[in-house]
Amino acid sequence: MPKRRNMIGAMAAIGLSGGLVAGEAQAQSRGAQRGSRAPAPPPGSPASTPLGPVDTIARQALIVDADTGAVLLEKNADERMPPSSMSKLMTMYVVFDLLKQGRLRMDQELPVSERAWRMGGSKMFVGLGDNIKVEDLIRGVIIQSGNDACIVLAEGISGSETQFAELMNDYGRRLGLENSTFRNATGWPDPEHRMTCRDLATLARHIINDHPDHYRIYGERTFRWHDINQENRNPLLGRVAGADGLKTGHTEEAGYGLTGSAKRGDRRLILVVNGLPSMSARREETERLMEWGFREFENVALFRASDTIEEAPVYLGERLKVPLVGGRDVVLTLPRQWRRNLQVKLRYDSPVPAPIAKGQELGKLEVSGAGVPPMTVPLLAGADVARLGLIPRIPAVIGRMVGGA
Repeated sequence: MPKRRNMIGAMAAIGLSGGLVAGEAQAQSRGAQRGSRAPAPPPGSPASTPLGPVDTIARQALIVDADTGAVLLEKNADERMPPSSMSKLMTMYVVFDLLKQGRLRMDQELPVSERAWRMGGSKMFVGLGDNIKVEDLIRGVIIQSGNDACIVLAEGISGSETQFAELMNDYGRRLGLENSTFRNATGWPDPEHRMTCRDLATLARHIINDHPDHYRIYGERTFRWHDINQENRNPLLGRVAGADGLKTGHTEEAGYGLTGSAKRGDRRLILVVNGLPSMSARREETERLMEWGFREFENVALFRASDTIEEAPVYLGERLKVPLVGGRDVVLTLPRQWRRNLQVKLRYDSPVPAPIAKGQELGKLEVSGAGVPPMTVPLLAGADVARLGLIPRIPAVIGRMVGGA
């Protein structure tokens, strides 16, 4: 029979601490994001959280921990919506990746077409016939939200904005954006140009993790081009401690939106909201929700990769016990007042028959509790255990038969 061990109240024995470690993002993320969810609430209803309902006037909203993937708050997070200029995050991801591959250079100059020059909406104010460095165009997109800069990049990379949009869709599929469709490089209104809060949060995590050097540009406050100085439109910068990105958006259909991120110590949150009624509402709501996420939750290191979680008895082995390890650091994002409700259970067959190879999966560790996204971590053998030779095995076999074990 599988052995089951309840570890409630024994957290100190496995090295519980409040520090953040990189690690079990995937398991917790999938448990929190892909499990059974109730139908999406109507726009006027509160967001759902592990602490209960939280009011927000946003039509769509999501807050996730960037390292664990835990969902702290969500409202219509899988509803396809017009992302407006927030879809420029994908435009920039493509540019960053081409730079990383060496297929594009920061000092490379791209020509300004008449179409780019005439483009409406927010602008970098490129000049017709100019040749502009990629580095400047990137700042024109990130800081000034320039639609014209987006088109210069799209045409310079793919020949046309339509072809570039197909490249965006290719990247979206590779990054796991399950509910996103791109029809242009700018977020200009199009009935088929759609994203979700969850996809925007996923994309933001990729930008932060895959292109950290370029991500720093999102925290820059101003950019001057053609003697026109424009400020970064992100309302979190300078107002929320640790805020360093990412992108605002607004159209009449979408309302006001923001994909934002802030880091405090070793902890980073990503927030996505859309459908807010005004710039002031966007500023106030995003600041309130970001502060709520940092205040109400903390990251807890359950155990480290090298920690021995249990020593399992071994049958017919050269050693009596084998250490069980998680093989990686495991961190959970928990509501502060629910931390003591964490339940951890071990499941494995005992005794474990030899031979045993280091890294062999021998059981599972299950995590649950009020306010805790459920997750399962494989338990691995922390050492090799050879099988006893024929002569030494005989007493062990007889002892097991006599004892009825």
